[in-house]
Amino acid sequence: MADRLKIKKYLKKENTRLFFSGIINSYSQIFFSTNRLFAAIVLVVTFFDVYAGLYGLLAVLTTQVCAYALNFDKNIVARGLYGFNSLLVALGLGIYFEASPYLFLIVVLAALLTLFISVMLQGVLGKYALPYLSLPFILAFWIFFLASWNFPALGISERGIYTFNDLYTIGGDTLVRIYEWFNGITVVSSVKVYFISLSAILFQYNVLSGIILAMGLLIFSRIAFTLSLLGFYTAYLFYMLVGASITEADYSYIGFNYILTAIAVGGFFIIPSKLSYLWVVVLIPLVAIITTSLNALFVVFRLPVYSLPFNIIVLTFLYILKFRQKFSPRLAEVYIQQDSPEKNFYSFQNHISRFRYDYYKPVKLPFMGKWSVSQGHEGEHTHKDRWKHAWDFIILDGKGSQFKNEGNVPEDYYCFNKPVTIPAEGEVVEVVGDIHDNAIGEVNIKENWGNTIIIRHDDHLYSKLSHLKEESISVKKGDRVKTGQIVAKCGNSGRSPYPHLHFQLQPFPYIGSETIDYPLANYIRHKDDGFEFRSYASPDKDDTVSNIESNSLLKEAFNLIPGQSLCFEISNGEKKHQVNWEVMVNAYNKSYIHCKESGAVAYFENDGDLFYFTHYKGSRNTMLHFFYQALYKVPEGFYKDLAIQDDYPLNVVQRKWILWIQDFLAPFYVFLKSRFTINCYHIDDVLSPSKIRLLSTSENLIMDKQTGRIDFMIDITDKGIESVTIHTVTRQTQMKQCAE
Repeated sequence: MADRLKIKKYLKKENTRLFFSGIINSYSQIFFSTNRLFAAIVLVVTFFDVYAGLYGLLAVLTTQVCAYALNFDKNIVARGLYGFNSLLVALGLGIYFEASPYLFLIVVLAALLTLFISVMLQGVLGKYALPYLSLPFILAFWIFFLASWNFPALGISERGIYTFNDLYTIGGDTLVRIYEWFNGITVVSSVKVYFISLSAILFQYNVLSGIILAMGLLIFSRIAFTLSLLGFYTAYLFYMLVGASITEADYSYIGFNYILTAIAVGGFFIIPSKLSYLWVVVLIPLVAIITTSLNALFVVFRLPVYSLPFNIIVLTFLYILKFRQKFSPRLAEVYIQQDSPEKNFYSFQNHISRFRYDYYKPVKLPFMGKWSVSQGHEGEHTHKDRWKHAWDFIILDGKGSQFKNEGNVPEDYYCFNKPVTIPAEGEVVEVVGDIHDNAIGEVNIKENWGNTIIIRHDDHLYSKLSHLKEESISVKKGDRVKTGQIVAKCGNSGRSPYPHLHFQLQPFPYIGSETIDYPLANYIRHKDDGFEFRSYASPDKDDTVSNIESNSLLKEAFNLIPGQSLCFEISNGEKKHQVNWEVMVNAYNKSYIHCKESGAVAYFENDGDLFYFTHYKGSRNTMLHFFYQALYKVPEGFYKDLAIQDDYPLNVVQRKWILWIQDFLAPFYVFLKSRFTINCYHIDDVLSPSKIRLLSTSENLIMDKQTGRIDFMIDITDKGIESVTIHTVTRQTQMKQCAE
């Protein structure tokens, strides 16, 4: 009963948080943002016309209440994706009409209609993974604007004529003087038009509003700010080239169409890049042409064009990109929207670096233990021409010999009769298993490949295991097989003068198929001076390799399952406190650790070889953030002094002041780096371990020169992750597993 009350209380608190998040985010979402400070700035600017600001807030509240009452997705509501269109409609109506009880009713109805249109377009355009942008605002505003011709109770507002009176009401004589000073600033004409165009997004047409919004845009995103300038000045120059004026094209300073288009295409829906910036320059003239043509058409109906040109070009461009036949990292769509061009960029760059082989199906080595490559790609004996991408594997002893005794019979060879395993999950499509094993030195040219298994793993991806031992194959055609499953034994059949395992990957299901150059997933390369972790690579001749053999302590410690609770006692000098985390899974079946105190989350994966984090969201001043850095990528096998490196997303660990500089240059040049290193430092007993110690490091670098470092010491026991000790320049902090 107590647990049920706690859950109910938590859900009520969470719903309240999401509700108010939706209100504030409705303001910043106009600029594709969920930045709270920027939202506050936009909110303040909307109240430069007090009545318009109040009607805007009324529309947002109406939308929020209705969305909750109709039980729409609360996460969408919380991001302000429904509220911002209602806000725009209410601002437009509030500016255009005189304040009255009738307008109050009209704004409430307009907010409801805008919400309905938003949800409808979400369903229609969502099928094509397209946003509905500000189309709901345009449609709803036009409907009420046209209807208002027959509503004599709604009087046209004259407040714009008495702007100083409104400002005086808000902030007295001081605000009036500030307003006059800003509007009287002597600046380049184009800069003034830029500011007014920016303010026009909120139906404000003054320099002060534009400057404040530009500052907010700069705080929210350096990339978005840069793109706003690029979009505006591309349009400005285009108007000059064709002999037109951007200020005369429409009384409402339609420059905001170019600003929004540039931000949307250059850095929000498309990953910021040199090519996305180039496309901004290409598309902006089209926006200008559409704006001019639509103005000529809509003037007949006395309807403003507003943001329709922006919607047409952005939706068209995003739609046509979906017909590309090949993914391009130079012009990549944003699939996991983080409401920030910088976060989208840094996450994408990190993903491309870390998971560039994601489209490969993981293929492992087809054996257990350590084997050596006796012949690799483009071998000296076979593996030629169309069959050059293959490996021959044998087992060597400490002296480098592959056999014991005289080596005169197959049984003398260490690899003979050893288990052969499935390299990746799939279906057996071909089996040959009744060919006799050769005597040493003899070969079977007629039945060249000997006993063979071919497994289908994916379209145009098959693996072939050959020269297997006679009558050792335990599967048949049509069987489903799993990774690591023992299916045969190494033999000496076919064109094989001595026992070895031939392994290749091929595009077709028949024996004798040509090979393909396809990398093997995570494996360990055994060297005289230690171990080397290889990921999606091809073993070379004379390499001694093995799959990652799981260590029981590491495997259990990082087997985090949904519903599991983690509790750590934090000690920093005399101060002590506890943090409580829970392992959860989202709707997309992605696992993450959730910090109950801070709300921070850290997403992770576990592929059986590695435990690794994929994404962090939340404050950096949390222990979960340190935990994320310390255990960013951990092998589940212990190999003494094995070191693994990886890169963090820059926006997650770099200092914010230097990131501001990097943000301006990000699409063109990245001079920052954040590097992770982990080392398998100590194990108390290789065969029956009770404690393992790992050392890891988080480094920040500028032009490859270290600017910051944090060292971590992680102790693993049969209780799991027993402790994480954090060493910074100024202090030492320890996270220790809570006593039961």
